[in-house]
Amino acid sequence: MMSGLRDGWDPLAAIAALIALVMMGLYVGLILQQGDQAVAWFLGGLAAAALLAIYGAARAAPRRGLALAVAGTVLTVLGILGILSIGLPILGAGVLALVAAARSQQGRR
Repeated sequence: MMSGLRDGWDPLAAIAALIALVMMGLYVGLILQQGDQAVAWFLGGLAAAALLAIYGAARAAPRRGLALAVAGTVLTVLGILGILSIGLPILGAGVLALVAAARSQQGRR
């Protein structure tokens, strides 16, 4: 039974990546609606964290725990920075990625 859990996808990491991707779209839409320009470093951070979470969602990926930890940290920081507008879901995605990173390390023991 445990070998079946090691293969496949980690749902927590996949959900974190999905939230990051959705929030990228919502952020761009919200900024364009206001007539402003999106901040490149914020979008870049969301994109990088989403890619790392997608990579970390594959249970067989080498160093997936590190990728998820970095994604979770970036998402958490971005969520705190944007807490007054779109930050809460991003913060939640960061927590999910950090939990997935911790779970990936427990599975190696």
